[in-house]
Amino acid sequence: MIEIKKDSILLSVDNNQYDLPFLWLRDNCQCNECRITETQEKQFLLHTVPVDIAPKHAKELKNNLEILWEDNHKTTIPIKLIKNSHRSRYPKHQKWYEEFSPQKFSWNDFLENKIIGIDALKTFIKYGVIILEDAPTESNSLEFLSKRLGPIHEVLFERIHNVSVTGNVYNVAHTPKGLPPHNDFASYKSQPSIQVLHMLENECEGGESIIVDGWQVAEDLKKEEPKHFSILQKFKVPFREFDEQNETYAEAPLIQCSSTGAIESFRFSNQLMQMINPLREGIKEFYEAYHEVSRRVHDHKYRSTFRLNGGEALVVASLRVLHAREPFIPSGARHLQDAYFFYDNAANNLFLLSN
Repeated sequence: MIEIKKDSILLSVDNNQYDLPFLWLRDNCQCNECRITETQEKQFLLHTVPVDIAPKHAKELKNNLEILWEDNHKTTIPIKLIKNSHRSRYPKHQKWYEEFSPQKFSWNDFLENKIIGIDALKTFIKYGVIILEDAPTESNSLEFLSKRLGPIHEVLFERIHNVSVTGNVYNVAHTPKGLPPHNDFASYKSQPSIQVLHMLENECEGGESIIVDGWQVAEDLKKEEPKHFSILQKFKVPFREFDEQNETYAEAPLIQCSSTGAIESFRFSNQLMQMINPLREGIKEFYEAYHEVSRRVHDHKYRSTFRLNGGEALVVASLRVLHAREPFIPSGARHLQDAYFFYDNAANNLFLLSN
C-alpha cells in the first residue's frame, strides 16, 4: 500500500510502515542515470533538484517502488532494499554474561576454516574479545593474522612489540609489576582499535591476564551517575607515551559516543594520564567523575581473569575492552608480543566470509 503525503511517501509492507521523505527517495534512486553502472556508486547530486521536490505519482510494480517526479525523472527502488536498510550489517554488541571467560578458537582453524573464521569474528564483535589457542610460538607470527584482521596498524614504537623483562624498558609492561586496566596508546588521538597479545612462552608464577568490559562500565555509569557520565564525555584528558626517540600525546575525553548515544570508545590509561591544568574550569567535577569511573574499572563485576599460556593469543577490541596483568615472579621465561589492527578490517572480513 502506498500513500503520498505532504513531503513523504508512506509505504506499508509486511506489517511495517516506512515514512519515506521525498528527498530520501530521490537520493536513493537506483537507475543507471543516478548510479555508476559498473560500481553501483551514487553519482546523483542531491542539490541538483529542488528542496521541495514532489512526485507526480507513485506505485508498486514487481516488488519495486516506482515514482515519477515533476521533472519526469523516474525513480525505481527495490522494496527489498528499503526493508533491508534498517538491518545491522554486523552482530550486535552483547553484555558479558556472569563468570564471563573469552571463547577460544584454534589459531589454524581461525585462519583456514571459513566456518570457524565466521564464528570467531562474530563472537569477537559481540563480546569484544576471543582467544586463539595452539598458536605458533615463533616470534613475529602475528603477521599471519592479516588474513583475518587485515594489515597490521603500525605505531611509532615497534611494528610487533616485544614485552619481556629482559628487553628495552620504557614502560611498566616491561617489569614484573602488575598492570592496571587500560587500553594502549591513549596518547594517540586515533587509538588502535584491535590489539592482539600473543604469549610465546610463559613459565613464570603469577601474571594472570585481566580484561574489563569498558563499555559496560560506561553504560552502567550512564544509567546510575548520568552527571559523571556527561562530564567524562566532555572533559578532555591529556595522555602521553614516549621513549628515547618518540613521543605521542593526545587530549581526549574518556568516553566518546555516536550521534545516537551509543558508546564507541572508552579511553582509559592511569599510567599515561598526564597532569591536568588545575586552573581548568570543571576540574573538581571531573576528578569526582574520574574517581567513580576508576572505582568501577577496578570492580570485579566487570572483569574476567585467566592465565594466558604460551601458544595463546588474546584478541581484544581495544576501544571497548581494557586489559591488565597481575604481578608475576620472573622465575622463568616470559615473552609476549603484541600488535595492533583495524577493527573495520576485521568487520570487513566477516562480511566477505559471510557472502
